Amino acid sequence: MNIKKASILIISILLIDQISKIYIKTHFELQEEIKVFNWFRILFVENNGMAWGAKLSDFTSVISDRTAKVILTSFRLVAIVGIGYWLWLSIKNKGSRVLIIAVSLIFAGAFGNIIDSVFYGVLFNDSYGQVASFLPSEGGYDTFLHGKVVDMLHFPIWKGYLPEWIPWYGGKYFTFFEPVFNIADMAISTGVGMLILFNKRAFPKEHKITETVSSLNQESI
Repeated sequence: MNIKKASILIISILLIDQISKIYIKTHFELQEEIKVFNWFRILFVENNGMAWGAKLSDFTSVISDRTAKVILTSFRLVAIVGIGYWLWLSIKNKGSRVLIIAVSLIFAGAFGNIIDSVFYGVLFNDSYGQVASFLPSEGGYDTFLHGKVVDMLHFPIWKGYLPEWIPWYGGKYFTFFEPVFNIADMAISTGVGMLILFNKRAFPKEHKITETVSSLNQESI
């Protein structure tokens, strides 16, 4: 798989991700929901932190929310450079198709969420009790690097009270699947899943080396 095909995949995911986010941001109020099926809903939420809404400031009182946001966004920018280099190296070294597709998905997903974190605070006003506007005359809802990631895909496949016999969570109300996510998150999850499930196909050379070393060790014994 060459750089052209990888670029087409990345650009396609970025376009779908950003078009869906901009549409939701400019047509929905925060927490507005549309029921598509019983098990699938469009629910507009904004994520100011990491996965599952966690923030660095949740783990330490030394860092304020705003400082934590800048640190997180800066870390994402550094990480995307590393992922991009990994992708370029994989293509240059003629890595497996599975590896290049997986890393392309991870790169596109990470890049998509970085766009939100870096620019959305400047490009849009807030969505509290109103539909946001693109490039509002009064300015955005926050400053550069303080944007919130737009999420909208919600799959509450099952809701109900868990049986009492389940340790720790028995009797509590539970929703599966509770998190709300976006296209970028799906791309990252799919890429990581591919690397885990198809590890031998993604890294065939490494597995051959491991098998050769193992075979030599057995022969020496």
